[in-house]
Amino acid sequence: MKKRRRWCSSSPNLAVTLRELYLVSMKRLSLKRGQVPSRTEISKCYELINRLGKGVVYLGSSRMGPDHPHYKQAFELSREISELLDCTTWSGVGPGLMDAVTKGALQAGNPVGGFKIGRESGEWTSSKIHPYLPTETYFTCRFFSARKHGLVDAAVRSCSSDRTAFVTLPGGIGTFDEVFEILALIQLRRIGSEFPVPFLLMNYDSFYSKLLEFFNNCENWGTLAKGEVDSLWKVCDNNAEAVAYLSSFYNLCQHDSVKNEVGLESTN
Repeated sequence: MKKRRRWCSSSPNLAVTLRELYLVSMKRLSLKRGQVPSRTEISKCYELINRLGKGVVYLGSSRMGPDHPHYKQAFELSREISELLDCTTWSGVGPGLMDAVTKGALQAGNPVGGFKIGRESGEWTSSKIHPYLPTETYFTCRFFSARKHGLVDAAVRSCSSDRTAFVTLPGGIGTFDEVFEILALIQLRRIGSEFPVPFLLMNYDSFYSKLLEFFNNCENWGTLAKGEVDSLWKVCDNNAEAVAYLSSFYNLCQHDSVKNEVGLESTN
């Protein structure tokens, strides 16, 4: 009986990337009627990342508008992290907190990219066109699978000089969906990054405190090991904690310009 080949990295410490899994599946499938639309979208997401560069991926609510206090916090956080890491800012480029991080990164003068979904909560639901971003900086996905591939791959570090992160802002069902998928990929070492990627949970005004309590209860029930979730991310109560953590993670001085620094390796 022919043994089924296991798709894993040649090194036990490195996980196969989602991109590699996708490319392998494309080679193995016989597509008699042309490319499947979802796979075409995934390819376009990868092309956009290759063009704009890896960076910080933001997840969060599309319903918290400019009048919400978290909007201002998200704007300032995006601006500060963009200035610190000097990288591309990625998000769902929708309204709400996604709009806040887009504008914050633009004010910092760094590239912004994103993967828009055709059906977004809140405003901007009737158009696939972003109100102010150039069309070449984002891609509107029909399929959530393509969008998720893009949002994960945009933060995957292929070399030590890549400065990336996942940053979770307050959000709803869509945010939880993305957060738990990324947590699972990190836990199972299937995130596909050759170097550690920091994952920050922004607990503004104790927004996620009940969720953290739930994880503690899961530990008591035995469905999570002690400290298992804590080892996967960094919980931050404010922007200062987040910037300080990333500054330490990438061995940067958060008050100095990092525009001309190259080859910095993670201390983790």
